[in-house]
Formats: sequence, structure tokens, C-alpha cells
Amino acid sequence: MSSQHQQRENEQNEAGPPAMQPQWLASGKDLYGEYHGLGVSRIDFKLCPANSDGLFIIENVFHARGGPARHLHYEQDEWFYALEGEFIIEIGEKRMRLAPGDSVMAPRMIPHVWAYAGDDRGRILIAFMPAGRMEAFFREVTKADAMPPQAPALWQAHGMELLGPPLAIE
Repeated sequence: MSSQHQQRENEQNEAGPPAMQPQWLASGKDLYGEYHGLGVSRIDFKLCPANSDGLFIIENVFHARGGPARHLHYEQDEWFYALEGEFIIEIGEKRMRLAPGDSVMAPRMIPHVWAYAGDDRGRILIAFMPAGRMEAFFREVTKADAMPPQAPALWQAHGMELLGPPLAIE
């Protein structure tokens, strides 16, 4: 954990949630200057809330095809916005392709799975509303620099249910 992240947590514990302030972050940078690897990709924390009720946003940058296992969130809506490359996503029974500029919402309690399907580099912005335990989940699973394992207890501990394997990319 970075010293900036620890300082923010200490300040919040002492004084309650801080007032929202303008926050600029350069392209390709993580909010805390940390590396969060997922094997086929990395994520950069872009907006981290003061508490679990806020908005959590990550940018996922891919250098190979792939994505997480099929799952659902008990308490979070998950919004996807394709920035670069092509993504395939299934939400419930609906399957779609996202190209740059496309977005889609995966409502809480609806099974979904998605993957980068391009050949070069892919980037997708993902927002979780409310944040819940998503920052803690990503901090835990990126320790191994691999996609999140298919370990049901890990997903449940962070407010999700693991439902199946990752999406097969043709």
C-alpha cells in the first residue's frame, strides 16, 4: 500500500470523509502510483471513494486477450466504457461487442462476463456504483499478477458470486 493511500485512510479515520476536491490524474497513471497486474492486463485506480458508498473507477489496459470469470455483484452496478480495442460482453442472456466509444451497464444481481477480444492493445474504463469492496478485491487479486482465481469464497468475501469460467474468445 502506498504512503499516499495510507495517509488518506488515516485522515479519513481521524476526521471522517473528506470533502470532494478536484483531482487531476495523467493518462496511464494510477491514483496511488501503484502497479496492479492481472496477467493479460493491468488496472489503474482512477477514482477511489472515501467510503464504500462512493464511486470506484478503474482503467483496465490489455496486452493480450482475456477477461474475468462469469460473476454477479450483489450490491454494485458495473458500467463499461470501451476506450480502445474490441470487447465482448454478456449480460444475462444478451451478448454484444463493444468498440471504442461504446458503453453498457451490467446491473447488480445480473450474471455477466466479458473479455478483450482484440489483437493489439485494449483499454476499458469500468465504474462500480457503489464501490462496496471492489478496491479491496482488486488489491487482493492483483498480488498474483493474474486474472482473479475461480475461488468462490474469495469472490463472496468481496460481495460477488462466481458463476462460471471466463468467456471463450474465438
